[in-house]
Amino acid sequence: MIKTWGTTAGRMIRGQSAPVTYGLIAACCLVFLVSPVSGLNPVYGMGDELLAAQQAYFERWGVVPSELFSGAMRPLLAPATALFVHGSWLHLLGNMLFLYVFGAMAEERMGHLQFALFYLGCGYLALFAYAVAHAGSDQTLVGASGAISAVLGAFLRLFPKARVTSLFPFLFFLPLRFPAWVVLPFWVALQWLAALQGGQGPGVAYLAHLVGFSLGFVYAWVRYGRTARVKKPAPATEGDSQP
Repeated sequence: MIKTWGTTAGRMIRGQSAPVTYGLIAACCLVFLVSPVSGLNPVYGMGDELLAAQQAYFERWGVVPSELFSGAMRPLLAPATALFVHGSWLHLLGNMLFLYVFGAMAEERMGHLQFALFYLGCGYLALFAYAVAHAGSDQTLVGASGAISAVLGAFLRLFPKARVTSLFPFLFFLPLRFPAWVVLPFWVALQWLAALQGGQGPGVAYLAHLVGFSLGFVYAWVRYGRTARVKKPAPATEGDSQP
């Protein structure tokens, strides 16, 4: 896993307006806080009662691949609602940090409405693709990872020279600075290797990451063409953990 953060992106982002990015972050955080997953809402009780409420919550708002083509409308809407559901505090915080860092710059480049449609559309398709590939699975899929991966893909196309300060565990967390065109493809390679090894731990859907990233990159490539990339080296970006 790569951990990334930045030293100068904050100065750039503070001068920008990214209401969609901040709105998505606020919505995801609010949904999580009032849900049984946060453990902060006394309505859901404690112990076994809380666990049962969490399971029912994931099944109601998450994607259950085996139910996707049942003919009912609700399973077809699940890839949209699942984008706002997270399985743990760590899952939520990791995703929201990446969305804050990369989303603000992408939104500034795309425009607010276009970014909102891009985020929701790519996120839906990423989760839908995962469900199709695992059509017989009863395991519930939740989280904004597919949509945020799409933001990373678009960011790579839009800001390939943005400097990213990264921490590599196998290098004793030594902070090193690389352009986005080095760091983000390396992240994709890790997702690809994990997907090939069949690593599908709790809350981890590597195929959704790969589909989302590909959709984001292709969209930015087609939509902006040769005018997409920033000609000057962009300020560093920041983050904490992979979405």
